[in-house]
Amino acid sequence: MDEILAEFLTETSESMTEMDNLLIALEQNTEDGELITRIFRILHTIKGTCGFIGLPRLERLAHRSEDLLGYYREGEGRAGAAGVSLILSAMDRIKDIIAGIEQTGAETEGDDSAILAMLEAALAGDAAASGDIVAAVADVALSMERPSPARADESGLADQSLRVSVEVLENLMTMVSELVLTRNQLLQISRQSRDNAYGGPLQRLNLVVSDLQEGVMKTRMQPVGNAWAKLPRIVRDICHELGKKIDMDMHGQDTELDRQVLEMIKDPLTHMVRNAADHGIEAPADRALAGKPETGKITLRSYHQGGHIMIEISDDGRGLQTEKIKQKLLENRLVSAAELEGLSVQQIQQYVFHPGFSTAEKITAVSGRGVGMDVVRANIQKIGGSIEIRSVEGKGTHFTIKIPLTLAIVSALIVGVGEERFVIPQLSVSELVLIGGKSGNRIEMVNNAQVLRLRGNLLPLIDLETLMGLTREGGEGEARFVVVTRVAQFMFGIIVDKVYDLEEIVVKPVTRLLKDLPLFSGNTILGDGRVIMILDPAGILRMANITDSADSSRGLQDAVSEDVGRGDEVPLLLFRAEGGGLKAAPLHMVSRLEKIDVTKLEYADGRTVIQYQGSLMPVTSLGALPQKGVHPLIILKGERQDAGILVHEIIDITRYCGAVRDAGHEPVLDSVILNGEATDIINPGWYTQGAQHDAGRMLRMAAE
Repeated sequence: MDEILAEFLTETSESMTEMDNLLIALEQNTEDGELITRIFRILHTIKGTCGFIGLPRLERLAHRSEDLLGYYREGEGRAGAAGVSLILSAMDRIKDIIAGIEQTGAETEGDDSAILAMLEAALAGDAAASGDIVAAVADVALSMERPSPARADESGLADQSLRVSVEVLENLMTMVSELVLTRNQLLQISRQSRDNAYGGPLQRLNLVVSDLQEGVMKTRMQPVGNAWAKLPRIVRDICHELGKKIDMDMHGQDTELDRQVLEMIKDPLTHMVRNAADHGIEAPADRALAGKPETGKITLRSYHQGGHIMIEISDDGRGLQTEKIKQKLLENRLVSAAELEGLSVQQIQQYVFHPGFSTAEKITAVSGRGVGMDVVRANIQKIGGSIEIRSVEGKGTHFTIKIPLTLAIVSALIVGVGEERFVIPQLSVSELVLIGGKSGNRIEMVNNAQVLRLRGNLLPLIDLETLMGLTREGGEGEARFVVVTRVAQFMFGIIVDKVYDLEEIVVKPVTRLLKDLPLFSGNTILGDGRVIMILDPAGILRMANITDSADSSRGLQDAVSEDVGRGDEVPLLLFRAEGGGLKAAPLHMVSRLEKIDVTKLEYADGRTVIQYQGSLMPVTSLGALPQKGVHPLIILKGERQDAGILVHEIIDITRYCGAVRDAGHEPVLDSVILNGEATDIINPGWYTQGAQHDAGRMLRMAAE
């Protein structure tokens, strides 16, 4: 059954139950205008929806009943016992029709002429005074053949759904969060004493808690379209105010995310769409001069990717005007003329997120007050998300927002500095690099700032020990770790002493005493009962006085995307397949590196999959699929779905000097010589698009 139709039947069944009680109350007090109005509104809603989804028989009954209630509401007639009985008879017939739709999925045929005739007569004032006639016709109507003996208020879709208060769901989520913490503590105890009788039950408890957690999370999920509902009206009003023509396209409204996240992105989305309509889209005359259609376009798109929600907002307007931004930067003394010369176009565009920055020439009801994009970015970063901007002058602007599915329970990396432990959200972590000791990686100083030369690029570093005034026991030459972290398009490294584990944590709000510290976004409780703080990478950047706009060093994010497909150095991830052959994958297509127990692999819909970040991810092996043990898993980024490759060994990240050919839809892009050995460079798109699965399915269909 169609989802819209099912929702209509559920709501109408609930309304019918309410109508019965209201009509009985009206019969006791026929002069109660408020009761008549409430009944009228319910019938009006049912009638309007029937017309929208194409239920003419139901619409006629609801329409005539609404007319009669309107007749009583305007005081032209009196809703006596006879009138109430007639409306109740019409409601009974509506219930019968709904029951038929539930069974067949479509509106059944039937003869409603008797009830419709009496409604018309009552509306004309001919039969309102005659209870005998009304009762007689009601008896005739009720005795007619019905599509189903089961009423809509007795069984059906109404019994398959339940309205629950948001507060009840929030309390349930809190209890599940505490259960997750207790589960983590028990698993920690179990790991410390492996030989005990509780191992099996604890593993079963772990599975049950994980399923319960997933089920409760689903109750909190809402379509992102709920946050977009008011945007078309906003764009329409701006068009009328500014004399513009704008079409708005929205795709992926059914993409679901946590209602708490949804509430926090409503205002940022609204502001960005208003900006696109005001700043981005030109007036019709200006668009005509630029060779564009008079009607501009704003596009919203949302989709799942790697356990996160991606929201894209784009327009085909004038784009960011680089020269005007430069002028404002100099006027506001945000940079010097010499510094401005060293900034790339991408870095200049990032200043639109600077507090108080605006290029609007005049203040309007829409914009120009210097309060906007900085707040948008701050709100998105507050929920662990990021925002990126791409703009071409004269062509348009494209924003990409990446946000977590939920804020309640998230995957995070546990790190240590001295005796203290901290949590870094996995969403922000790109990779881990060992420095000092025998690793060969060394910290360098550039302009009195610590940097790490990572694959030919300078990575700014922030030492958590120095930033927080902590002390550690190790010496200067002891090996440490750099957590390569991404905030929007800017990448930097956080130096820590130890890396413990990747764990699902329950996010607790920061106490009022610490809420003004930008370093922390919350706290959590570990399995051993220790309370630790959750680090906010964006807050660390601000506290260390590092900005993504003003940094003039060439960032890692530029190195990857610009090198692929040119005759320059191409960064590659080297690994060995299960058969022992040397393989490589373009680094820009590698999302994460994990280690998995192959016993957790499952088989679904003709392919090997694993449960990863709340969804099923296809997994393949370039050799024989291992049957046991823990093996490295390379996760490749896909446009719609990520994919995993099970490998024997991760070797290193290297750079290949030369062009890599494009093999189209083949599994191997090119074969080259790396480290003196023949190496196949795999085609990530072939794996993420499910070419193997589709080929296998076609073979099975041919065999059948």
